Amino acid sequence: MPQGARGDLSCISGGFWVVCRDDRHTPRVHLMRSIPRFPLGDFPTPLHRLERLTAHLGGPLILMKRDDLTGLAFGGNKTRKLEFLVAAALNEGADTLLTAGAAQSNHCRQTAAAAAKAGLRCDLLLGGTAPREPQGNLLLDVLLGAHLHWAGDDRRGEGLGAIAAALRDGGRRPSVIPYGGSSPLGAAGYFSAMEELALQLRSGGESIDAVLFASSSGGTHAGILAGARALRFGARVTGIAIEKGEAAGEPFADRILALAAETMRICAPDVPAPGAHDVLLDRRFSGDGYGVVGPREREAIRLLARLEGILLDPVYTARAMGALIAMIAAGEFTRKETVLFWHTGGATALFASPGDVLPGESEV
Repeated sequence: MPQGARGDLSCISGGFWVVCRDDRHTPRVHLMRSIPRFPLGDFPTPLHRLERLTAHLGGPLILMKRDDLTGLAFGGNKTRKLEFLVAAALNEGADTLLTAGAAQSNHCRQTAAAAAKAGLRCDLLLGGTAPREPQGNLLLDVLLGAHLHWAGDDRRGEGLGAIAAALRDGGRRPSVIPYGGSSPLGAAGYFSAMEELALQLRSGGESIDAVLFASSSGGTHAGILAGARALRFGARVTGIAIEKGEAAGEPFADRILALAAETMRICAPDVPAPGAHDVLLDRRFSGDGYGVVGPREREAIRLLARLEGILLDPVYTARAMGALIAMIAAGEFTRKETVLFWHTGGATALFASPGDVLPGESEV
């Protein structure tokens, strides 16, 4: 995917999507509508076969799209979104990026790194209270120069408006990035990622039957869904719900659908938007709620580390991989199928809670 020089705004060049499929249902595409972006990541990210995990589970062939290797401050899925969001902020004349998340937010860590790269101030509104000693992602936020604000029980950006107003009163020009970077422009990062995946599958002669990933704030899910729609992608696209229950406001599936429709309007306006039946959201694996590490997550972390040398994070990818492992054990995929798991990063959070990942273990 062509990009401009590092540190400069660039565009995804080319026209609208042109799609056809061969007999293996592997899409062939041209680039999406031109949208400004600020280069932050190392793309394309690798597409790996997890042969030892596949053999261990005795089910379908498992591929992994390695967005834990996007390169920005330990990488992760938010780098793709931030390339578009930072470009928009710079075009608006902003001098500050403002966003929100949990204390161990991967999105906040990558936003702080993106701000540093772009020469912008970063303010983060974090759930909880300031700890005595920062660890994990929070340590990285501090190292990256972010200005931290604490929101108590709120972690979804409920107080962003007040922080933005205070920054403006102080003479700053903040660009407010929603929780998870999950706006239509942010989701464009995963619309673009679907093209990247399609080209990798085509060049590698691979065919897949399903795509699985962690679904939380909705932007990654919406972008993948919109991209799959534009590509006429044959594989099932399923998000594993990370949170228990619904956040305040519209139902989560409705939010994903609305985001996907808006993403289509800015990326491929000539292609019909997805319908409600296209939003596949599996809620069976949310456990005891957001950030609560249970046996399923621990097993997933251990298996990937010890069979593939790949680290999962305890909140998102461990839950989604745990879901895939459970689905394979239940016979929901056959040995003849191929499943792609999209690793969205976040393993830095392992260092914040070793007791949750290895409870009661004394071996070193």
